[in-house]
Amino acid sequence: MGTAGSSSPLELREFIVKEHVGLLKLTDTYDIFNPQTQQQVALAREAIGDGMKFLRLLVNKQMMPTTVRVTERDENGPLLFEIQRGWTFLRAKVMVLDAAGRELGYFKSKLFSLVGGFLVHDMADQLVAEVKGDWKGWNFTFVGPNQQEFGVVTKKWAGVAKELFTSADTYAVSIAPLADAVANSRILLLAAALAIDIVFKEAS
Repeated sequence: MGTAGSSSPLELREFIVKEHVGLLKLTDTYDIFNPQTQQQVALAREAIGDGMKFLRLLVNKQMMPTTVRVTERDENGPLLFEIQRGWTFLRAKVMVLDAAGRELGYFKSKLFSLVGGFLVHDMADQLVAEVKGDWKGWNFTFVGPNQQEFGVVTKKWAGVAKELFTSADTYAVSIAPLADAVANSRILLLAAALAIDIVFKEAS
């Protein structure tokens, strides 16, 4: 890993994600921080047209298409990856693309589940991880196909960046070294953490 400020955010294993809070929001935006330096390293923002924004006043947005662009530092930084979802009526399938537009994998919600969660696959349809947890307690685990823990998403962060938790709309993402055995694991798992909130939350 490079020095702080010179390395890609995708080289990090830990992130703090803070939602932009506002009334009558029609799109979601999140600042992403390095918890060690407390510097913002990326921004995740829904990118949809004005027509789709208007439709969100009439239609459940969890059924509607959306694209989440994750850029380095801020909205003017280079693209890191995208999360894309089409129209959804029963089971959401969400694609993850790299900065060049190549499909890296996808998420699929479980059809019947008593707790929150969804599945992370690569483009060979191999299971990368299952996201297990609950929206009420906001504690999630990335569980690999052999039941190994690939990472966690939690609002109970006790690290050096605890002061970043100034509102309930903040959570931490930690990716375990074990996950490195899977190609593109850091993009897929960070994307999955964002998808918990942006894509799947209100449909749970």
